[in-house]
This record gives sequence, C-alpha cells and structure tokens, in this order.
Amino acid sequence: MAARLLLGARTASRLAQRGAAARPLSRAMVTLKGIPTDEEQATGLERRALQALKKGKDPYSMLKPQEYAGTRQDPHIVPCIGAKRLVGCLCEEDNTAIVWFWLHEGDAQRCPSCGSHYKLVHHDLPH
Repeated sequence: MAARLLLGARTASRLAQRGAAARPLSRAMVTLKGIPTDEEQATGLERRALQALKKGKDPYSMLKPQEYAGTRQDPHIVPCIGAKRLVGCLCEEDNTAIVWFWLHEGDAQRCPSCGSHYKLVHHDLPH
C-alpha cells in the first residue's frame, strides 16, 4: 500500500515537471491516516492467528510452551492430531544424544533412559 502511494506521488511529480496537469489524488490516498497496522492488512491464516492471539488462544503453537515437572502427576504434555507420536528426549542438559521413543495415547509414559513422564493429548487443528 505504501509503495503504491509513493509511486503515485512520484508519477505526479514527474508530470508536474513536464508541465502536464497532475492527476488528482485517489480516494485511498486522501482518507489514509498513516501506515496500516498488521491487523488491518492481514489476510487468510495470518488474520486468523492474529485474531486468536488477541483472544488469548494459541492456535498454531507459536508461543513458548508451558513447562512441566515431568513427573507422573505433572507429565510433559505432547499435542498430537493422531493416536501416537515420535518423541525425542534430551535426558541431560548438556547431552548431545537424543533418546527417541513412540508415545501412545492414554496414560503418561516414561522415557526409557531418564524416567521423565510424557503424556499425549489430542490437539485439533484450527482450520
């Protein structure tokens, strides 16, 4: 939108330099009160995501996930759209090897290496 305004202004100035009559400003140029915000010019999925974030929801998991203790009572929550998901666990903070295991729907399951608990929770897609 801003590029179109600048292009129109540049064209009008060139016409004025040549001695031709400058065309009048379009209605959009006259009523525009500055650069539109992201919410005003967003469309499609971006608009849906911005509207959901405004309501306090996180439809596409864009925000930092909540931290859990990893115990049987407070397991790490793993969202999934199916019945099972492959999970990778970094058992120690400075470990370079990832322990991979399948997590199935139902009760919390333990990592085979460190014993942290994970629970699969069904997650609906927003679209």
